[in-house]
Amino acid sequence: MKGRLNLFQCAMLRWRSLHPYCAAHVIRIAAPLDPERLESRTSAALETMGLTGYALDAGARRFEWSGGPVRVAIPVLDGGTAPLERAATEIETLINRPFPDSGPFDPFRFFAVPDGPGAFLLGVVYDHIVAGGDSIVVLMTDLADRYLAERGDDVPLPRLERYPATYRALLRKQLPRFLATLTALPGLLAGWRRARRPAIKDPADGYNGFTHFAVPAALHARLRAAARAHGITVNDLLLSVVLMSVAPLWGGPRPEARRREVAVASVVNVRDDYQGPATEVFGPFLASTRVLHPVPAGAPLAEIAASVHAQTARAKRRKLHYLTLAGLALAGCLWRFAGLARRQRLYLKYHPAFAGLTPLNVNHLRRRGSSSDGDYLRGASTGPMSAMVISVTTSGAAMRVGITYRRTALSRSEMDGIVGKLMEQLEQV
Repeated sequence: MKGRLNLFQCAMLRWRSLHPYCAAHVIRIAAPLDPERLESRTSAALETMGLTGYALDAGARRFEWSGGPVRVAIPVLDGGTAPLERAATEIETLINRPFPDSGPFDPFRFFAVPDGPGAFLLGVVYDHIVAGGDSIVVLMTDLADRYLAERGDDVPLPRLERYPATYRALLRKQLPRFLATLTALPGLLAGWRRARRPAIKDPADGYNGFTHFAVPAALHARLRAAARAHGITVNDLLLSVVLMSVAPLWGGPRPEARRREVAVASVVNVRDDYQGPATEVFGPFLASTRVLHPVPAGAPLAEIAASVHAQTARAKRRKLHYLTLAGLALAGCLWRFAGLARRQRLYLKYHPAFAGLTPLNVNHLRRRGSSSDGDYLRGASTGPMSAMVISVTTSGAAMRVGITYRRTALSRSEMDGIVGKLMEQLEQV
């Protein structure tokens, strides 16, 4: 085996031993669907980039891309008059289907849905252990460019680096910064003790539902303008909206309760700290940070956004997401001595977060052309970490939000209420 799993991938290995841990991307391609052309050009592109012949040795925490020719089968689904809804249904089906625990297997499951006579949706659900969202955006936009070209080889693709250095290289390079973050550890632990735990009725049930909604270009522009006007980021604004939308699920803070704040985690990509860009290096390079707020009833969004911005600015300045990596290492040690029931509750107890937010801008990742100017939808498994994961994707001028949620924590009607609250809060910005 040629590559070692990094610290986050080792955590994913533990999570996928409990529940499927997958992610999904769907890109709209503005050309008529030719299934033979799609399969042949996808197969050739994967071979060129070196993304074939995958094998995982879970026991040794190693993997390999042996390469070689492949023939990818891409089923064509009938989308009727609602192709994106059909794609969303397929995402929910496939994201709950586990990949093999170990050995050789194909970590990509593609599908296509016609979108009228002149376009189609290309989707993939993949084993999240092989890549982060930025790598898959590069893959999907490259596949779209290859499909749209008059000839497939008109779009040259590089062979990706598939065996990047592990997080040991990151910690060596960033050791002074990492050691400096340890002074923030007591505050981090105190924050988790104030965070309300999401109510997961059956921690053994990892089934994920999936839903989505669009943020039109005009509203997206308004969000960007509002964030600039208040001196915060769009991500701060989104985190604040998520906090306000999930807080009613537990009825608000009780003054006498120790756990009276809501926590939302935000995924952080550490690629730039020690790796090449996603157009060159394939893999997941992830960490996270979190924000906390009691969210009292009637609190204005501006007040919550100011608190969130103060927390995220401090986290960025001090690189506090490195503490998450220390937490993952500690969880790995605890995992060895925990039985199945305790493993299912481990993160809910010690890392309580109602939701995780994972933002991604397709416009910053595509190599060329306009293949990804249109609709782009993502989703990621919750795993044993939280009640829901909110995947926010910017493509072109618009934004689309995909939400996976644990059905044992939230009913479909509750999820519909959260989506409605999210849209209401966004439209009022």
